[in-house]
Amino acid sequence: MDAIKNLLTRNASSKLTMPMPSSEQMQIVYQAALRSPDHAWLRPSSFIEVSGKGLEKLSKIYEKYARENVPDLTDEKLAKYREAPFRAPMIIVLVCNVQEHPKVPPIEQKLSTATAAQNILLALHAMGFAGYWRTGKLAFHGDIESHFGLEKHQAILGYLYVGTPTGKQKTIPTMQVEEYVEIWN
Repeated sequence: MDAIKNLLTRNASSKLTMPMPSSEQMQIVYQAALRSPDHAWLRPSSFIEVSGKGLEKLSKIYEKYARENVPDLTDEKLAKYREAPFRAPMIIVLVCNVQEHPKVPPIEQKLSTATAAQNILLALHAMGFAGYWRTGKLAFHGDIESHFGLEKHQAILGYLYVGTPTGKQKTIPTMQVEEYVEIWN
C-alpha cells in the first residue's frame, strides 16, 4: 500500500476476527514500532503480545479487577469485563519504561511509546489488518500492571486490539486542514 494512502485511510476497527498477523508479520510490525521518535535513544517502549491462552489469562485478570474495584457490580457488568479480551484475536499491551534522564522528561518518553503505537497501527493497516487502542481503568490501575510483572518505573499506556477487520468499515470524512492548522509566516 502507498505510504500516504496508508496514512489517510487508517481508522479504528472495533470488529476484529482471525486471522491475526503471523509471528513473521509481527516482527515487521515491531520493527516499525521501534522507529518511533526517541530522544536520547532511551528506547522506552516495550510490548506484551497476548493471544490464545493469554487472552483467557487476561480475562481472569479483568474479572478479578472488576470484583475488587467496581461498585454495584452486576452479572452483566462482570461478563463485559470477562469478555473484553476476546474482542480481538490478539492484544498488544503498550508499556512505557520511564527512565530518569536530565533532558528527556517522562512525558516525552510516554509520547515516544504513543508514537510507537501509531506505527504499529499503520503497519498493521498496510498489511491488511486492523486494530484499535483502548485505555481507561484497565490500563491505568496498579493492580493490572502488577499482573504483568511491571516494575514501578513501567506503565501501561493502553491496549491495541489486533485482528482482521470484519463487517462494514466506517468511513472517516476528509478533515478540513484549515480548521486545525495555523500558519505563521
